[in-house]
Amino acid sequence: MPVRRRGNKLESWEVALIKAMIGDERWPNDQDILAYFTRPTRSINHRAISEIRTSAKHAAVKAADADELDSFIASWPAVDPETGLALRGDELLLKAREAMIAAVHTFNSAGLTFRAELFIVTAIIAWTYLLHAWFKREGIDYRHTKNEGGQKVVVKTPNGADKFWEVEQCLKHERCPVEQGARDNLRFLLELRHEIEHRSTNRVDEAVSAKLQACCLNFNDTIKQHFGPQYGLERRLPIALQFVTFSPDQRALLKKAGTLPRHIETMMEGFERHLTPEQQADPRYAHRLFMIRKTANRAPSSDLAVELVPPNSRVAQKFDIALKEVEKKKYLPTEVVRKIRAEGWNRFTRSFGRGSKQRSLPRVMVSLLSETRGAGTKHGWIASGRNASRTVRNTVFNQPLKREPQWVKHMT
Repeated sequence: MPVRRRGNKLESWEVALIKAMIGDERWPNDQDILAYFTRPTRSINHRAISEIRTSAKHAAVKAADADELDSFIASWPAVDPETGLALRGDELLLKAREAMIAAVHTFNSAGLTFRAELFIVTAIIAWTYLLHAWFKREGIDYRHTKNEGGQKVVVKTPNGADKFWEVEQCLKHERCPVEQGARDNLRFLLELRHEIEHRSTNRVDEAVSAKLQACCLNFNDTIKQHFGPQYGLERRLPIALQFVTFSPDQRALLKKAGTLPRHIETMMEGFERHLTPEQQADPRYAHRLFMIRKTANRAPSSDLAVELVPPNSRVAQKFDIALKEVEKKKYLPTEVVRKIRAEGWNRFTRSFGRGSKQRSLPRVMVSLLSETRGAGTKHGWIASGRNASRTVRNTVFNQPLKREPQWVKHMT
């Protein structure tokens, strides 16, 4: 359970109401007044009421008028029925929760096309409110300031209001409570948001889904760790139901069809180039899951549609072994020649063709065999250059192959 901090102090509007209650005979003692201003997220000592009564503190604050006091009493307790948060005193925490809930609901809504963009913008707002709530509780001034005449002055908006920190500035503070993996995740989303704001983009849902999922989990973990488990979003955000299932072939077609805009791809590559392998593998930066069909021998145990397995459990280790991705072996040009000769083509060399039209083996074949992005891969296991033959059947001195080399089949 998080510990209450020294930042839990009365605000000016509360001091004004307390002064009005002190002057009203309906509240003869400080303890009765205190009950109206203590809530689960903040405890106020009765000494604070005494200091207001004796003008030891807050002497410059004027008492609220009778109408303001009556309105406060009539609406008390003005709290969120689910969390018990005060609608006025805890509005930052309430806004943070509601903004993240709205972000997830928007992303899960059927029929929307640009869901990732909408999620990112709303989720950044949620994080901003959450960090402001934490700084406020800790007693940290989160307003922009500047020096004028040797004095620190609060920066104002064009309309005269105090200008508060953006989420980027919150992350830079030395006491920011967000862990490193979650910070990397937020910085990635901020970079992507800037690209979205300044340049039009195509759908990026597939490419950044792991980061969006991590953003949700990081937010939920942070709000529970620093404000209490009762403010988690698990109960408000149930499992999203799906209408279809996807086979691997269908998923491959979807990924192939949804190419990223060049400026988005450049931004993503540039950002992750500055991360260590450990940072990129951190689940708080990008949350990736293997989805496995679940079977059960007993009917009651098969009712749960999704079960999350702890990463370090014995079951998870078995999954890691079963689903470990294996990279295909890559071949050097000399190895390719040696393997083709072993199949019976003794005249095959690194350079083949006739006269001035000799062609280098790496240009024609090795680019695909090493699984790099060659000039062309129309026929699956051979990269055809501009002047190169299209299949192995007519590349070796224009002689047709009687059979495909066995080692080539294994590469496909």
